[in-house]
Amino acid sequence: MNRATDGSGGDPYLSAFRGSFYGVLRWPQLDALWDSLRSDAEGWYIYAVGEPPPERPADAERLLRFIEEIDALLRREHEEDYCGIVYTDAFETPTFIKIFDPNNLGVSCGFSDNPPLPGWVLSKMKPADLQADTPLPGNRRRWWQRLLGG
Repeated sequence: MNRATDGSGGDPYLSAFRGSFYGVLRWPQLDALWDSLRSDAEGWYIYAVGEPPPERPADAERLLRFIEEIDALLRREHEEDYCGIVYTDAFETPTFIKIFDPNNLGVSCGFSDNPPLPGWVLSKMKPADLQADTPLPGNRRRWWQRLLGG
């Protein structure tokens, strides 16, 4: 069991993480969500679950690059005519977004006693360590390091 789903703590980030979210079901909804982030690109933390949480928010340039890269990854690797693997706390003014890895979905929909953690989290709050049960796979780790380093 991971810390994010076991109900421990009293951490505001973990409470928000376990809060209510709306599924981004269609690709045009995802486009609109990205547009809302582009228009408010300051103050976002980009957290790759399985890596240490970031200490400070990404700058706007890094967020915009992340959006471009993650959008391409999702569309390339989630071979469906719908999205359904991104969740947000609000469509108009989001502050918390969970992005599930298309290659590690487990039971991301429906009910599970131990739902999978998202691959990435965007938030306006400083992240707490979600203590992923498994580290990022090598290909995801390399992708993430390339994205952050370049």
